[in-house]
Amino acid sequence: MPGRRFTRILLKLSGEVLMGDDAAGGGLAIDPAVTARVAGEIKDAREAGHELCVVVGGGNIFRGLSAAAKGIERATADYMGMLATVMNALAVQNALEQIGVETRVQSAIPMASVCEPFIRRRAERHLEKGRVVIFAAGVGSPFFTTDSGAALRAAEMKCDALFKGTSVDGVYDADPKKVSGARRYETVSYSRVLSDDLKVMDASAIALCRDNDIPIVVFNIRDHGNLAAVLRGEGVSTIVQTLMKDTTDAGL
Repeated sequence: MPGRRFTRILLKLSGEVLMGDDAAGGGLAIDPAVTARVAGEIKDAREAGHELCVVVGGGNIFRGLSAAAKGIERATADYMGMLATVMNALAVQNALEQIGVETRVQSAIPMASVCEPFIRRRAERHLEKGRVVIFAAGVGSPFFTTDSGAALRAAEMKCDALFKGTSVDGVYDADPKKVSGARRYETVSYSRVLSDDLKVMDASAIALCRDNDIPIVVFNIRDHGNLAAVLRGEGVSTIVQTLMKDTTDAGL
């Protein structure tokens, strides 16, 4: 992204990012060391002059769609998943404040004892004061993913881009963990992501970003220093955006 300057960004993290590498072997759902490293990434970006808001998924604790498939009523399962995102938001807040970064957690489901309710103007004021705002509980309604919640908050906060931190370094034309010859895109259009079902985010989130002209930057948050590097235009990533009619989706 040489030459592009994203001042205000929304960082979307999957809950699994907080688990650490040994999660499959029975590791912690929220690994304090991993959470502290992610907080350091956010601090570095903030100190580079960016305004940041954050959305963290809840899949490391509870995944509503999977629970619904096992017999829990879907709306109930989704509300349980929203509560999991609040737990993750508080963990990230704690890690940030331990390294001197002032934060606020705002939840779409009011719970005044632990965080603020989501109020857009208040969130904007926090960002203007240099605080990191962490949005929890998705959109506050079932049947929507945290991807959709992230896209919605990015639009409401007038973010310059939505950064999705994952365990892969961009968007590929096939699953790079299964297909050795998968090609990574440098840039790809919203329409290609939707038509080819590239699994960047769910379709409603992609459409919301497209309709509000919010680029989606997909990068590997597990690589130390990668968030700041991508913001400088130096790291490896894929940007999903509207492309000119004479521009084709480009890979390496």
